Amino acid sequence: MSQPSHRPGRLGVGVISAGRVGAVLGAAERLDAGIASLRNDTAAHLHVAASITVAEHLVPQWLVALRAQQSALGTVATESERTAANSDVVMRMVGDGDADVGFIESPDVAHGLRSRVVARDRLVVVVAPGHAWARRTRPVTATDLAETALVTRESGSGTRQALDRALLAQLPTGTTIATPVMELASAAAVRAAIATGVAPGAMSDLAIADDVALGRLVAVPVEGVELTRALRAVWRGGAEPPAGPARALVALAGHPIR
Repeated sequence: MSQPSHRPGRLGVGVISAGRVGAVLGAAERLDAGIASLRNDTAAHLHVAASITVAEHLVPQWLVALRAQQSALGTVATESERTAANSDVVMRMVGDGDADVGFIESPDVAHGLRSRVVARDRLVVVVAPGHAWARRTRPVTATDLAETALVTRESGSGTRQALDRALLAQLPTGTTIATPVMELASAAAVRAAIATGVAPGAMSDLAIADDVALGRLVAVPVEGVELTRALRAVWRGGAEPPAGPARALVALAGHPIR
């Protein structure tokens, strides 16, 4: 037979049966287990949204570094889900809670999001080997680029926003930029169009390094335009990224990977 447990009561000493004590403790243990399960689920899954260039050339190595770090620490390995989109879509996903953290190429950050610069790249003007600019002896200028119908990414792309911002900063107020000859939704499509001689274009040095090295594209010198840009992590909430794998990933992105 179970022995009663005594507890002080307002009217004296009351009793609680051992069975009831066990039930209360069992409920507490189940609650702790549920909380731990939620924590583990959060730690074990990470949805990353990134603009196209970052998604293709940087996020994979950052995620590999995160997995290596977790393995070294003996912590739960994070299963990652990745979405590649333009910068505007990435910021919308993060703002709506559809992604835990985002990485963008846009110079502007949407209202309500926090951000941190984690890397930098440089836009490079490139042409097909047979294009006249490939034989040009003088650098192109902001005016040359503004007056030329380029192959570009679609509206909302961080690459396009950064290029337009850089050109307009060097041109007289009221200057308009020529309508693109072609707007495409991926870096691969832009690169292919430029390589076939459709028109010049500006792409991240991360995206065209191999093509330039192999002679498929020619880099054209540019003067008077600052084409280095910041790549940013974005998230909702406090001054720091969400605790757990999202914060660890942002920290790894902000340090060169050896």
